[in-house]
Amino acid sequence: MTKNIAIIGAGITGLTTAFYLKKAGIPVTIFEKSHQIGGVMQSFTQDGFVYEQGPNSGVLSNIEMVNLLDDLKDDLKPEIGQPAAKKRLIWQNGHWEALPSGLWSAVKTPLFTWKDKFRILGEPFRPKGTNPDETVAAMVKRRIGSSFLDYAIDPFISGIYAGNPNYLVTKYALPKLYQLEQDYGSFIRGALKKAKIPKTADDKRITKEIFSIKGGLNNLPKVLAKKIGNSQIYLDQKELTVSRENEQFKINNQSFTHVISTVRADSLSGLFPFLKSEELKNITNLKYAPVVEIGIGYQDWKGADINAFGGLVPMVEHKNILGLLFMSTIFPGRAPQNGALFTLFIGGSKRPELTEMSESKLLDIVKKDFTEMMQLTDFKPDMIHVKHYNKAIAQYGADSKARLEAINRIESNYKGLILAGSIRDGVGIADRVKQAKTIADRLSRS
Repeated sequence: MTKNIAIIGAGITGLTTAFYLKKAGIPVTIFEKSHQIGGVMQSFTQDGFVYEQGPNSGVLSNIEMVNLLDDLKDDLKPEIGQPAAKKRLIWQNGHWEALPSGLWSAVKTPLFTWKDKFRILGEPFRPKGTNPDETVAAMVKRRIGSSFLDYAIDPFISGIYAGNPNYLVTKYALPKLYQLEQDYGSFIRGALKKAKIPKTADDKRITKEIFSIKGGLNNLPKVLAKKIGNSQIYLDQKELTVSRENEQFKINNQSFTHVISTVRADSLSGLFPFLKSEELKNITNLKYAPVVEIGIGYQDWKGADINAFGGLVPMVEHKNILGLLFMSTIFPGRAPQNGALFTLFIGGSKRPELTEMSESKLLDIVKKDFTEMMQLTDFKPDMIHVKHYNKAIAQYGADSKARLEAINRIESNYKGLILAGSIRDGVGIADRVKQAKTIADRLSRS
């Protein structure tokens, strides 16, 4: 039977899947409930500032991401984070400390206790964990100590998931770290052994550098849509439902052999009324971290040195801000000359109540913490934008195994239905692109 594929959602996952399916000669139609493509990945310009809503950057962390940018190189220009962006800051005791980047800086840093610095020498000799549902917090404390959890892993988790390391399970939230221990018995021993493995041509291209797109990240979905063909993308599909008849799917009186969903977990039951609540319960119970994202711009910056990627704030410091990115340092042209552009994050799984505050109260919180952290005498930005995300980032907890099993059962019972998006396989841009390419390749081969 000739394939005819529908994709629900015109975010980065749906658009990348459609792009590769079209390259393979497979007909594809995209349905999007919003009036615009790109999902939460939106870019704006104002008074010399170029600011993002949704993700602010990506990472060249897999070959699929690298290859996608290569495939689109005639239509967009990637921007690699500037050298200063390699410096990461952590808030401790009223000031910023640089996260160690080498052995000597790791010895000197005040971020970690001397007890844990000495304790890490024994990490290669500790037995590997046996609990597949071990949380990130438990694993880090077991292997390298509490201060590393508090001032390295906890803020790192905030930066990726806006999550709580006491909830997130390492196997699903940080699968590479989990596998490092399982394969080698140790983080250190595993890293040393992997470093000795000869790199393939693809490995050498996976630089793990921070990237964006010239003019804003939203140019990535725009170019994908252009390649797919805007006539194949239906916007404003707010009341969309998918029915199943004679082993095919129907959407708006169109028939499809396959449907790929990229929507959030809580949208699945309304989108697929033929799926029973019992089949979906272990998927729709997926938790999401709420986040408020605030863009702040200054035409003439007079505050602290911002020669870094940004700063993250550990939970033990009891601040209201999760972290902030120095966007005008990371990428050129994001602020006027002598100006500065920042993105702040508030809330997350650890402080969800903050996301329910009024905008005026939120700005009071920002004023207090931002002026202290950035050494300002007052809070008078030239640009400020506040964006609420009630369900921003999926949280991969101990329920992940049951969710993945439920997804597999549904896809097995309803041939042609694929449940994708951030309900599985990671939450970063590169994760979404890798998932999309994997799905497109599988459908192209079958």
